[in-house]
Amino acid sequence: MKICIPTIGENGLDNLVGEHFGRVPTYTIVDLDTKEVKVIPNTSEHMGGQGQPPEIMAREGVNVMVCRGLGRRAIMMFEELGIDVYIGASGTVKDAIDAFKQDKLQKASMDDACGQHAFRYQHHH
Repeated sequence: MKICIPTIGENGLDNLVGEHFGRVPTYTIVDLDTKEVKVIPNTSEHMGGQGQPPEIMAREGVNVMVCRGLGRRAIMMFEELGIDVYIGASGTVKDAIDAFKQDKLQKASMDDACGQHAFRYQHHH
């Protein structure tokens, strides 16, 4: 299973989890089975490259993306690509993976991203 974490830096497990999932300089990918750690640059359009971060991760064979939080459009893209998203990560990559393994992170779904809008929406109708 491969986990991807948006990060700042190129120190592998010691990288800090980036706050803005699309605008981080690097993504750190950890293979839980082989323990291999790979740091890839964010080459998405946010950073002057091409494509969206979820597409980069799909190419790398990522199964799970762990981050602090993200927007609705990103969650939709991950869902379409079959990548599970977990939110609430902080600290280092190692911290984020430990939290994931201990089931401390929340699985993101469309409801999380647009929870407030859905609430307002109900009031209108």
